[in-house]
Amino acid sequence: MGLNADEIDKLDHVISSRRRIKRGTPLFSNGEKFTSLYAVRSGFFKTCVTTADGRDQVTGFHMTGEIIGLDGIVSDHHSCDAIALEDAEVCVMPFDQIEALSREFTTLQHHMHKIMSREIVRDHGVMLLLGSMRAEERLAAFLLNLVQRLHARGFSQSELILRMTREEIGSYLGMKLETVSRTFSKFVADDIIDVKQRYVHIKNTDGLKQIVNPQSYN
Repeated sequence: MGLNADEIDKLDHVISSRRRIKRGTPLFSNGEKFTSLYAVRSGFFKTCVTTADGRDQVTGFHMTGEIIGLDGIVSDHHSCDAIALEDAEVCVMPFDQIEALSREFTTLQHHMHKIMSREIVRDHGVMLLLGSMRAEERLAAFLLNLVQRLHARGFSQSELILRMTREEIGSYLGMKLETVSRTFSKFVADDIIDVKQRYVHIKNTDGLKQIVNPQSYN
């Protein structure tokens, strides 16, 4: 992040604590007091809220190298649940200490602002997905986004293991489970992807991009 050795030592001291979270258990829950941000060191999380009629609405998926817990900054309490989708480990970042360091190191402050901005941009992207896209466009955009984020962390550009269920994907994308399954099957039939249970091989990245943005391919 552009920090010097002394600054990195101070930051390491602040985030030296780690927590292991078993699959299916919460890292934090809605209404819980906010004290820390969490950097995902390994594993995969979903964030979700419970709707008025008791359904779980998935609001995001978070992977290795990403920060979760930003929802708690505004009111000092978390506004969602963060559940591990597989055994995971996080680095605990006490927010008051991170804030104090950010005032001391402008580089760190700038980086924290970038993280928050990225979350806002991602939220806008989800609103666009839910507001104006057909089912095929939603799923294609979701797969492209997921593989792009994984690739930025050194993983394959064309292969991924889905850590979430079809039902969780549907909840996130505002689609019924049957529609998610039908759309996956259509992508397989069109030779755009291969699917074996949770393993997905993207055979035609341009095909997915064309579904999301057909104007660029006319």
